[in-house]
Amino acid sequence: MSESLKEMAVGETGRVVGFGEGGKAYRKKLLSMGLTPGAEFSVTRYAPMGDPVEIQVRGYSLSLRKEEAEALLIERQ
Repeated sequence: MSESLKEMAVGETGRVVGFGEGGKAYRKKLLSMGLTPGAEFSVTRYAPMGDPVEIQVRGYSLSLRKEEAEALLIERQ
């Protein structure tokens, strides 16, 4: 079952399984940043107001806005 990145807590790990229907505008951008299906990541931190979220993926830190994070379909590990 796929979930949303915003449902994960700091320190949890997950894997990208795909992209949501509403995420077509961000799909190409996310792919170019290394968020391809099968990519594993961990949630590093959330900003005080919850936006953006910082994740560690493929050896680097990446900050995603809520709209971008909602475009990802993930599964917890």
